[in-house]
Amino acid sequence: MSASHHHFQWDSCALTHQGCVRDHNEDAGMEWPEIGLWVVADGMGGHSSGDLASNMIIDHISHLLLPEKLSDIIDLLEDTLEEVNQQLLQTAQQRGGNTTIGSTVVVMLVYNNLALLLWVGDSRAYLFREGQLTRLTQDHTQVEELIEQGLLLREDAEKHPSANIITRAVGATEDFFVDITSYEIREGDIFLLCSDGLDKEVNEQEISELLGKTGSAKQLAQSLLDLTLERGARDNVTITLAKALKYP
Repeated sequence: MSASHHHFQWDSCALTHQGCVRDHNEDAGMEWPEIGLWVVADGMGGHSSGDLASNMIIDHISHLLLPEKLSDIIDLLEDTLEEVNQQLLQTAQQRGGNTTIGSTVVVMLVYNNLALLLWVGDSRAYLFREGQLTRLTQDHTQVEELIEQGLLLREDAEKHPSANIITRAVGATEDFFVDITSYEIREGDIFLLCSDGLDKEVNEQEISELLGKTGSAKQLAQSLLDLTLERGARDNVTITLAKALKYP
């Protein structure tokens, strides 16, 4: 993997925890601030399957050699996730039964003054800027589709019976595609990537309040994790935090 073009230095942290209920961790995360790359993956499929899926994503991405051109980087990341999708489908088929070995994923890549986001499923990316928290990704879930169609209010979404049903994942179907968006980076921006283990326990107002406190990326990420655990952490939780600092 080669260093991409940089306009910023990054204060960065990645934390993952199995939570208070699950007996193993199917999440995985990585930070590579020198390259400008962060990933969170939330595996599913039960013991040894979910963690296989999430770790396969991290492994494939961490071994990439990034090209110079942004369009080539995007193609490479998409092709890599497509490759993992195919491998997971084959592994599930070999194991037999009606199993799905899959994972959500959210990737952030920094190129010059742009933060490029690619995602599949309900792992999220947020931007905290000047006291405001903005969700940058849209969950691929049944509930989100109902909200989009005007059939469900966002405030009722959490308690909806389909709240945990995702409509897209790496390893779920042959018909695979990735959502992509980009945002201009400003000095002082904090980007948060997380699995749904965080937002199940901590609401966006609380995330915003914690990110508004003074502290390093590691301190802020730890405070989010601590609150999640305090609330009972029903799921695995993974948090990566990247704070944009000007080059000296």
